[in-house]
Amino acid sequence: MSSSGRQRSGTGAAGEFTRVRRLPELARYQRRAIHEILDAAPICHVAHVVDGRPVATPTLHWRIGEHVYWHGSVASRMLKAIAGGAEVCLTATLIDGWVLARSAFNHSANYRSVMCFGQPEAVRDPAEKTRLLRIFTERRFPGRWRHLRPVTRKELGATVIMSLPLSAASAKVRVGPPDDPPRDRAWPVWAGVLPLEQRQGEPVPDAGLAPRLPGLPARRRRARPR
Repeated sequence: MSSSGRQRSGTGAAGEFTRVRRLPELARYQRRAIHEILDAAPICHVAHVVDGRPVATPTLHWRIGEHVYWHGSVASRMLKAIAGGAEVCLTATLIDGWVLARSAFNHSANYRSVMCFGQPEAVRDPAEKTRLLRIFTERRFPGRWRHLRPVTRKELGATVIMSLPLSAASAKVRVGPPDDPPRDRAWPVWAGVLPLEQRQGEPVPDAGLAPRLPGLPARRRRARPR
């Protein structure tokens, strides 16, 4: 399957390690592009090495300024490994559509992805951890934090929050129709894009809820690709 696309990248600086080598015309190095993809992606994967073995762990993340955060249990094997100073690669990807070409080889996907490299640090101050968890919750469910049972000291002590600077990050974006060569254009098969989008469904209440309780998030649709 081909990943080629027609939209060219804009200007921007990139380090040698973060420079996109495969299909460099799809690269995005601007901070705004990187921020928008990280903010829109519902999940990321953090790749690291544990006892000499590569591991990629799916986790929820959030961005504040030039740092991306994720959290987990102090017992997490991943967090124990990287808290000791190991480097990671954090990736986030959104699939916006299937691109159907006139040959199997040229089928592709429209996507937006980010790769971030570096050495994360653990956030240890309880007040700062509470602040970061509030931002994390409010980003997904605006207005809900004030209705929730307050976080306890024990919960904070059992939680690790990792912070990774975005000083070494790059994005890759494909948009548009199939990139068929001229010799395939007349082949009699449907070609084009099948758009994909993620939607929030109807809420399913927990059993035994009293009526008209606060804290139900408004129904939202994820932004369509630009």
